[in-house]
Amino acid sequence: MKQILLVEDDPFLIDIYTTKFKEMGFVLEVAQDGSQVMRKIAEKKIDLVLLDIVLPHVDGWEILKKIREEPGLKDLKVIILSNLGQQSEIDKAFFLGATKYLIKAHYTPSEVVEEVKKIF
Repeated sequence: MKQILLVEDDPFLIDIYTTKFKEMGFVLEVAQDGSQVMRKIAEKKIDLVLLDIVLPHVDGWEILKKIREEPGLKDLKVIILSNLGQQSEIDKAFFLGATKYLIKAHYTPSEVVEEVKKIF
């Protein structure tokens, strides 16, 4: 069973994504602010991170940089799930090592689950 870490600060979205991923057989961990992410990755065997950019304390860009700087995490899959849709944001994500970039407004929660399944 694949373990996913959802990094999201919106309680409504957390609830929806938790339900959808569990229905599809995934184990979903949640970090509601950027300062929790590296600890959760260290504690659990995370297979993929679904990462928002706009977060309290530490933003998604810093988290992505930290993940890619850790030698043991260089192969960890990171999907950016954000409402930031400018091409410059998308380019930055891939430059920093994102696996995929999904704009929240363009995908239903079920479609996000399907995109995650494609990676495994």
